[in-house]
Amino acid sequence: MSDTKLSKALSSPRTRALALCGALVTALFGVTAFVPLPYTITWPGSTADVLGAYQDKPVLTITGAPLRTTQGELRMVTITATNADQRNTFLRSMQAWFDPKEAVRPTDTVYSESNPAKANEVIAQQMAESQDSASAAALNYLHLSPDQVKVKVDLGDVGGPSAGQMLALGIIDKLAGDGKGGDLTGGLTIAGTGTIDKDGTVGPVGGVPLKTQAAARDGATVFLLPKDECTDAKVNLPKTLRLVPVGTLTESVSALQALKSGGSVPAC
Repeated sequence: MSDTKLSKALSSPRTRALALCGALVTALFGVTAFVPLPYTITWPGSTADVLGAYQDKPVLTITGAPLRTTQGELRMVTITATNADQRNTFLRSMQAWFDPKEAVRPTDTVYSESNPAKANEVIAQQMAESQDSASAAALNYLHLSPDQVKVKVDLGDVGGPSAGQMLALGIIDKLAGDGKGGDLTGGLTIAGTGTIDKDGTVGPVGGVPLKTQAAARDGATVFLLPKDECTDAKVNLPKTLRLVPVGTLTESVSALQALKSGGSVPAC
């Protein structure tokens, strides 16, 4: 194309319109990239052995019954999230979206309150209720009276309901083990998640793909989880981690006993 024709092409109304549209799109993207959005970013958090200590304090303090000396670990797992009032930009959210070690969720599915103080109150209340349910479920399983056996849980500032299953298993292991003189863990490092009701029902919690990463990072080789979350748990699953789905506390105990004896263990 000659210089004259090129000059005419570049100065044509169509070319100028396309250039203007391109500039507008670029500007719009530039602005959008930094606009705060109602999304929360989450990533693998800490884990804690409920049979041991967390932040230098025993997780479980049980009185009113003789306790066992346990081996192995039962680790509850957490996810960490940006604050309830934090609005992450489109650019930051997209970065997290493509990072297997992070997840992006609508803020209102993570926090019931947009005010950080109120959100923390809700999370703390959920943990308190989870501790009560875990104690009740474990004592019911062991046919022990809550009037004689008292359980105190201390997990520092960890909140939410998802430690329920592991707390209940920890109480059972400290009081009765596998029922045959051995440990529920079989000496292994076992992690898990799941809410628990007083009747022993294990419920879903969310964030499992991040929790499996935290569990594997801290040495777990087995991960107990609610049955309904098997599909989610397979996303970015660490190769060293074995998934064991359960629906009740009784099923959890049975699965751990089967792991020790080489019996049939549920799988996702």
